[in-house]
Amino acid sequence: MLQDVYLETEHMILRRLTMADAENLFDLDSDPEVMRYVTGGPPHSREFITEKVLPHYLSYYDRFDKFGFWAAIGKATGDFMGWFHFRPFKENPEETELGYRLKKAYWTRGFATEASIALIEKGFCELGVTKVVATTMALNTRSRRVMEKVGLQFEKKYVYPGDPFPGWRAEDCLEVKYGLTKEQWESTASQ
Repeated sequence: MLQDVYLETEHMILRRLTMADAENLFDLDSDPEVMRYVTGGPPHSREFITEKVLPHYLSYYDRFDKFGFWAAIGKATGDFMGWFHFRPFKENPEETELGYRLKKAYWTRGFATEASIALIEKGFCELGVTKVVATTMALNTRSRRVMEKVGLQFEKKYVYPGDPFPGWRAEDCLEVKYGLTKEQWESTASQ
């Protein structure tokens, strides 16, 4: 079993989520801009977070000793900034999926990039990961920019697997996948 602290970066501590994080997740998911590429904008209810979302996130700790969802806590403030996940990719469990959701106050300040780089390094150096992937909606340029900054390379664009968000056109609901193999990472790290 992992300790509560999973990873430490210059500005953040990534720690296990607990049921006490329900209010943090509700606050995060209450911002329509944060949820724009998750639900189309509508927030998750407290009930949905406590009964569905948080139990799903916490279940990773029982199934995996090295993968899951992690609360991002600001070192200087102790504030909940959002979360990151590093888990087997549902489409191909041989790949490890990187994901993140941060409060808007922490956007464009390098935090997603900082923690993502640290997770990728931990994955390749400590966890035996052979490939890291990430997905987002094609229109989510901020998230795509983070993926590119951390070295992930565009692999494909595909149709969003669910129904289009209410009020969205189907062509706006395309997904993209980025990836980085350990060999690619090692070759860029040595330069």
